[in-house]
Amino acid sequence: MPSKLRRLIGSRAFYAMVLAVVMPIIVQNAITNFVNLLDNLMVGRIGTDQMSGVAIANQLVFVFSLTIFGAVSGAGIFTAQFHGAGNADGVRASFRYKLYVCLLLTTAALILFACAGPRLVSLYLNDTTDPERVARTLDFAMQYLRVMLLGLLPFALTQCYAGTLRETGETAMPMFASILAVTVNLSFNYLLIFGKLGFPRLGVRGAAIATVLSRYVELIFIVIYTHTHCKKHPFAEGLYRTLHIPVRLARDITTKGMPLLANELLWSMGMATLTQIYSLRGLDVVAATNITSTMYNLFAVAFHSMGSAAAIIVGQALGANAIDTAKDYAAKLMAFSVAISMFFGGLLLSLSHCIPLLYNTTASVHSLATALLRVTACVMPLSSLVHCAYFILRSGGKTGVTFLFDCVFMWSINIPVAFVLAHFTGMGIVGIFLCVQLMEGIKAIIGTLLVRKGIWIHNIVSN
Repeated sequence: MPSKLRRLIGSRAFYAMVLAVVMPIIVQNAITNFVNLLDNLMVGRIGTDQMSGVAIANQLVFVFSLTIFGAVSGAGIFTAQFHGAGNADGVRASFRYKLYVCLLLTTAALILFACAGPRLVSLYLNDTTDPERVARTLDFAMQYLRVMLLGLLPFALTQCYAGTLRETGETAMPMFASILAVTVNLSFNYLLIFGKLGFPRLGVRGAAIATVLSRYVELIFIVIYTHTHCKKHPFAEGLYRTLHIPVRLARDITTKGMPLLANELLWSMGMATLTQIYSLRGLDVVAATNITSTMYNLFAVAFHSMGSAAAIIVGQALGANAIDTAKDYAAKLMAFSVAISMFFGGLLLSLSHCIPLLYNTTASVHSLATALLRVTACVMPLSSLVHCAYFILRSGGKTGVTFLFDCVFMWSINIPVAFVLAHFTGMGIVGIFLCVQLMEGIKAIIGTLLVRKGIWIHNIVSN
């Protein structure tokens, strides 16, 4: 075996270590995405307009969720390295930072969605041929969004706890909390969407209520677990005895973490903008892209989880000053992620024609969704390489680089390409979608070069 190829393949002990970290994350994410799929199917069974309305509202919630993820991940870089260095006080302080930022972002999101929700939803309603359908879709979207506002705070607080537990090596309990939450979500979806067992038939409102209930259940479970296992998780001991954060640490987390928060905010806004551009081709496209994204998230769960595992594994190695080990892990993790994505991409490709038939929608939406699924399946290996490279670059605190790599690329390449093709050509949605997805190839080359150059190698908690 050539030496270059050998360095990409780990030992049995390496893969055992990776699987120990990543499998609970995969299980958690897989269950979450599977329930999201069932949510999607249940709403889709009551009508295409309901499905489109919920999909549009979820685009707005998606921006909030990714921004919270960016907020906790910025401080999480420090959490992983503090844990690797055995510094419980540092972990405690980084958690408090997450708490402050999440409360601030949740307040801002509540004000924005409460005041500008209808205007934001209307950006996606570009079908001028059927005003009544547009009005129905707007109404369904707002029914769903108004209830979902009640779940923003518990979601944010859960990410503070779950992120910290994962970054300190505890991936099982966040998984169990997620399993409990999705069980509640799925059960109440069935009861409240369709009005079963004496519950009222609430349609899209029922779907939102079920999601909000599940988020409170998840938060309560993970908070109780964390604070009743202080010996296993020392950071929880005296966590709220003071809310003080050392000024220097707060400054360092802000310097390193704000680019990451801004990246997740602007990247998620970029994804929402792409969906809005695609919607210029009609409401059928909104439904088809919703089916595609839901299925893609389910099939991509393994390599998405590998990114989170890479950040933990490489970050802890950097915190322990095991630089050569971190470099070795990075190369092997990227190769492993691509291999996994090739398997699941092939599986998605083989099922792409059957999947849209699960939805009770029109033949036009079925056909569009099949074509879009085939595109995403073929591009999946490139996406996995980009995703893993992003998390490795982030593990060493190079958040400015990841900002350029992820967010700036989205707004300077992907969105202009989609905008020009949608506004100035007669190209169909499948062609536009394919051109945008192929831009992942450029990012894959850049990401690989940046990881190989080692610019991400940095211990940010040594002092």
